[in-house]
Amino acid sequence: MHPSTWLKTDNTGLYCEPGGFYIDPMTEVDTALVTHGHADHARAGHHTVYASVETLAIMQTRYGEDMAEKQHTVALGEKLTFNDVTVTFYPAGHILGSTQILLEYGGYSVVVSGDYKRRHDPTCPPFHVVPCDVLITEATFGLPVFEHPPIENEIEKLLHSLRVFPTRCHLVGAYALGKCQRLIIALREAGYHKPIFLHGAQLKLCDLYQQFDIDLGELVPVSQVDDKKELAGEIVIAPPSALADRWSRSLPNVRTVMASGWMQIRARAKQRNAELPLIISDHCDWPELLRTIEEVNPKEVWVTHGREDALMYQAEKMGFKARALSLVGYDEEEQGGD
Repeated sequence: MHPSTWLKTDNTGLYCEPGGFYIDPMTEVDTALVTHGHADHARAGHHTVYASVETLAIMQTRYGEDMAEKQHTVALGEKLTFNDVTVTFYPAGHILGSTQILLEYGGYSVVVSGDYKRRHDPTCPPFHVVPCDVLITEATFGLPVFEHPPIENEIEKLLHSLRVFPTRCHLVGAYALGKCQRLIIALREAGYHKPIFLHGAQLKLCDLYQQFDIDLGELVPVSQVDDKKELAGEIVIAPPSALADRWSRSLPNVRTVMASGWMQIRARAKQRNAELPLIISDHCDWPELLRTIEEVNPKEVWVTHGREDALMYQAEKMGFKARALSLVGYDEEEQGGD
């Protein structure tokens, strides 16, 4: 049975009819399989949730211990059966606990990628290539203009700025889940071992990462710094929404930095008032999307969450059948850890 006959989309999300479950549903459902903890994929209130141990922990941290009535931890590579549908979770390389989900039913195999990246990231296992008949892929940066530089180059820009402007507080906008921790790890790998100061909204998830043995080094809440003048020449990481609000005005001589894949677009950097835009993404760029399609080598590519038309066109040029799959969700920049 072709997957188009048993995988359906509606206002809640992607529904597997023979399995009786949704993947990353946006409203409360009986059974939810969740790829990762970002808010455009993981919601509270479901009766039963299946996810990786890290994703369940993230959801509990964000939504409370009782975020679902029943919570089932799924091990990577473990086969589960829902009626006649076999389900297996594999690493996606996006953030801590992120997974792809392989569905096998009626002689067909489908991989739901969730969000994923192909770059080195010590905070999560690397993306696992899973051959299948149908690949459902995101296309957040699905345009040829998007080619992300190595993260080491962007981190060096930040460290260079600290050397050039030693009296300025470098306030870095980074989403609390995934981007913040990856940025910290990259700074540590580049040899920056001073304390890093955090907005209160970043604290719980950084604590959670460290509970999973991801060493982020010394982190200090900004709220514990009595004299904010001491933050001159230091790195402060905050949610992007805090860069221009009242909270940031207490910091000395701020140099505004923004870490995002969208910083390649000048208008986006200007919109964020970023003096120093850092192109750091937790999604694939255009060449990595094409590489993934080639390596997975599916019969069909279903494209969602982004620039569908360009990726569909290119996939067809590469010899793959392609179509758009419209899924409900939120703006990927605000919710999906760009």
